[in-house]
Amino acid sequence: MTATKSAGLFLLIVVASCAPIDFEYADGAAGRYSEWRGHWVFINYWAEWCAPCRYEIPQLNALNKAQPANDLRVVGVNFDGVEGDALRALMQRMSIEFPVTTKDPRERFGYELPVVLPTTVVIDPNGEVAATLVGPQTESTLRAVMEVSAAPT
Repeated sequence: MTATKSAGLFLLIVVASCAPIDFEYADGAAGRYSEWRGHWVFINYWAEWCAPCRYEIPQLNALNKAQPANDLRVVGVNFDGVEGDALRALMQRMSIEFPVTTKDPRERFGYELPVVLPTTVVIDPNGEVAATLVGPQTESTLRAVMEVSAAPT
């Protein structure tokens, strides 16, 4: 490889790694809202003390597993703001298999902090809030939001 090609490759790697990071996931992975664009995003607010949340988590896990990664995203937000090792341990105890963000995305999408748990905010592929679902949901009710919102009017 020539020096010019090596320098170009190095520059490309540096520029790609400098893309802005909007948040981190609980596992330490970098998160970017731009990666959510074009996908349905289910932002679920949960807490350890919330019994209905415990009911809903397997449904969210199922939705997350059943869909190809290019179709939708299920993202959790711990309502109590637990972080780091404590958050990862909590996720394990509660059998949460979908990603959990360490930064609340509500300011990015312009909605209010939920006052009832669980709450799931549905973001459409255009980056707009399509629905706010209060109370425990099932995989079927979550899928229905996509179908209703995507239906021609």
